[in-house]
Amino acid sequence: MADKHKLSTDPYKGVRDFYPEDERVQEYIFSTMRRVAESFGYSAYSASVLEPAELYRAKSGEELVGEQMYVFTDRGGREVALRPEMTPSLARMVAGRRRELALPLRWYTIANMFRYERPQRGREREHWQLNVDYIGEGGVAAEAEVIEIAYRILTAFGLSENQFVIKLNNRRVVPEMIMKLGEAAGKMFSTEDITAVIRLFDKKNKMPPQEYHQQMEAIIGAEKTKIIFEHYTSENAKKILQETQSGKDFFTLIQLLGSHGIKNIDHDGQLVRGFDYYTGMIFEVFDAGGENRRSLFGGGRYDDLTALFGVDDVPAVGFGMGDVTIRDVLETYKLLPHDLGSRSAPQLYIATLGEQYFGDAAALALRLRAEGVHVAVDYTGRKIGDQIKKAVKDGVPYILCFGEEEVKMKQYRLKELSSGKETFVQEASLVPILLHA
Repeated sequence: MADKHKLSTDPYKGVRDFYPEDERVQEYIFSTMRRVAESFGYSAYSASVLEPAELYRAKSGEELVGEQMYVFTDRGGREVALRPEMTPSLARMVAGRRRELALPLRWYTIANMFRYERPQRGREREHWQLNVDYIGEGGVAAEAEVIEIAYRILTAFGLSENQFVIKLNNRRVVPEMIMKLGEAAGKMFSTEDITAVIRLFDKKNKMPPQEYHQQMEAIIGAEKTKIIFEHYTSENAKKILQETQSGKDFFTLIQLLGSHGIKNIDHDGQLVRGFDYYTGMIFEVFDAGGENRRSLFGGGRYDDLTALFGVDDVPAVGFGMGDVTIRDVLETYKLLPHDLGSRSAPQLYIATLGEQYFGDAAALALRLRAEGVHVAVDYTGRKIGDQIKKAVKDGVPYILCFGEEEVKMKQYRLKELSSGKETFVQEASLVPILLHA
């Protein structure tokens, strides 16, 4: 009879175990992200996963703070949160050494985040995220660089520009547009109305259209909802953007991105993003094919977060790219490399013909490792056929059997497992063969 108190082998709901095959995919994703970020001159940084909960209350957004944060009280009576996002930690670090840091800064990190939300496609309770931030530059060129990094990462994964779209907007202009539309229709929108509409804009793609309309009516009434649905269009947004300096900067940004060969840009006047710290340009990237319906990732400009720590504002722009949605889109378009397993497999598997040869086999492996060869030695004592099967299953390209003859002759029968070809080689010849495996 099964033990009723036996522990489950399942991970905590919404988090993932990474077996070696999963870890290889994860490392491929991370290494591609790092390679592109560093090619633009960005330096890696890190921070603790634990932060004071108050760090997120001022600017991170109602949904994240009120519904999604993991919060607990530590033994010292302090309210602590598991990091739900990285930008507040970055702002804290920059504010902490404001006088020492030579601006502008180009920083990136790949860190794990925790949010208590319903696990579903594209969403887990723990995910890993690349954050790329350009700090200390308020111009359009910094915004273009950050968006270009996002674009280049996706193309480095093998996506073509017709497989994803970059949606842009300016957060600063949204309240102004709502006010002007209301004035033109003879209906005044209060500050509370505008805040509620912006919050619903952020949830638009997360609910059916009918529910979205009903929620809008319930909050601001039928007449004001009609104004939003009939007149809040991207064309009207463009007109208002053209009347403001931030709008002129917005169109300069689009032109600059175009000069860098980035054409898959779409202006979305209802794009707001949920975080309250955005102060200007914002963007989100979507799967153009529609299979991954939610935003893949996004970012924007945030110029006043450091003020929370009592220092002068530092202009900044950045984005966060999560591993879950990126893996989803790579699988959608069949872009994950097929040889990820062989990239981390040993180059040589040494099968042993008896326990008495373990020491000599280990010594050979040690000498080869010193030359940069990755070697696994079989110490199981199993039949040689079973050892070969293990090497094949692990994707090892070469195997040699170590026994009495090898000890005496210092010559090895090296077998290429893919072809079955065997070659007798001296130890000195092993390294050049194996390093080219």
